[in-house]
Amino acid sequence: MQQFLEESKKVSREIATLSGEVKNRVLNEMADALIEHCDYIITQNDKDMQAGKENGLSEALMDRLLLTGERVQGMAQAIKEIAALKDPVGRTLEGWVTENGLNIQKVSIPIGVIGIIYESRPNVTSDTAALCFKSGNVCVLKGGKEAEHSNKAIANVLRNVLTKNKLPEQAISLLPYSNRESVAKLIKQDKLVDLIIPRGGEALIKYICENSSVPVVKHDKGLCHTYIDKNADAKMAIDIALNAKCQRPGVCNAMETLIVHKDVAALMLPALHEAFIEQNTHLKGCEETRKYIEIECATHEDYDTEYLANILNIKVVNTIKEAVEHIAKYGSGHSEAIISENYTAVEYFLNNVDAACVYANASTRFTDGGAFGLGAEVGISTNKLHARGPMGINDLTTYKFKVLGSGQVR
Repeated sequence: MQQFLEESKKVSREIATLSGEVKNRVLNEMADALIEHCDYIITQNDKDMQAGKENGLSEALMDRLLLTGERVQGMAQAIKEIAALKDPVGRTLEGWVTENGLNIQKVSIPIGVIGIIYESRPNVTSDTAALCFKSGNVCVLKGGKEAEHSNKAIANVLRNVLTKNKLPEQAISLLPYSNRESVAKLIKQDKLVDLIIPRGGEALIKYICENSSVPVVKHDKGLCHTYIDKNADAKMAIDIALNAKCQRPGVCNAMETLIVHKDVAALMLPALHEAFIEQNTHLKGCEETRKYIEIECATHEDYDTEYLANILNIKVVNTIKEAVEHIAKYGSGHSEAIISENYTAVEYFLNNVDAACVYANASTRFTDGGAFGLGAEVGISTNKLHARGPMGINDLTTYKFKVLGSGQVR
């Protein structure tokens, strides 16, 4: 482990100084290589899918694990979009001259060596590798055992492109140890690793946050809500609610609880009930909700659960303030939405809900690096420092001060 990370640290100094032109050319070649080796990648993914079935992985996890030709094409397209972005390294963020003539420039630089620990989704391998490379960082990737063959296949394709361009393949590395002890060691290497980004279940995030001596930006659970205000457009509310829950239930930006204002409950709930039943959604609701539709009773534990499945809680509230308070109690700081035609209500919600992404009249499913125009994301941070929300290439940089003098002493 020590030798492996020392090599990564050494390589990080070389990758940090690559020109934008070189990085973009290599990234486009990586995208082409993914498409060229699509059959190989899918063949390796088939091994993981078979193992997943044998091990009884949930439907949501199997969906995350699956790679198809279309999904590999999407991975390649994401890398091309990353290549097309403006270079995040070397930007002058601020600049000024002091009274004694010192020229101070605050300039963006790579973070260094970034450890990314994730589960299930093999596309994370290509997305995060490309984002780290574009931002001049070395990535050390630790994927889940359930995607072992897929991750290795993708990493091999990307590393071969580095080798062809006479660049160190260690710029993109899979942690060569698959046991939990390797993660425990990795997150203690604060002299060789500059940042840890965990993406996965609640237990993984908690373990890393409690045990890491390396700074952590966590991709925490997505316990997302949509609030239908008393001034909501009914059709819009139903369309957005269905999209937020049913379009892809097993992802972190999917809605887990729908909140409805009591003034429109009698109108909205029967229509929502019918729409969700057509989508085979398992519904649970508070006592007030169950006055209007016949569904299972929702408990405190239900409201506190990230289902990652086609299950939805419904809560009726008396005021928008009560909706915000419910979100404050149960939300994870990920993504929250209001459906309303009332400007005052929208502004109140957007200003008072504390989350990385707050929406008005749009689905929470848009919390995504690609949808935000970032090409992809290394994670969706629920931290407040140093990054929040979808983390793109700019969030993978830090800064230093370049101070130009002419002989000044203090």
